[in-house]
Amino acid sequence: MGKFVITKRTNGEFQFNLKAGNGQTILTSEGYTTKAACLNGIESVKTNSQDDNRFDRKESSNGKPYFNLKATNGQIIGSSEMYESTSARDNGIASVKTNAPDATTDDQTA
Repeated sequence: MGKFVITKRTNGEFQFNLKAGNGQTILTSEGYTTKAACLNGIESVKTNSQDDNRFDRKESSNGKPYFNLKATNGQIIGSSEMYESTSARDNGIASVKTNAPDATTDDQTA
């Protein structure tokens, strides 16, 4: 089962990583100024990850595939790592869809 891990950046902002059952990070959030906003971001991932249209499949300037997960307002709520192939990226999307809805939250800032 997946889990959201909340950490604090060096600049004081909160962020979360969605980790798959094997511990691999499959989605990283933007920085949030408050923990409450970070928790709202997690809820947004849980909701939006079930809609395939919310996944924006991209390619970086060096040709590596990745994806962004967007909220209903179009704002990016999470980004993936860079993948070696489009099939690996698509597996990452499938992993977010599988892990996000029932993921636990591990707050490492408390």
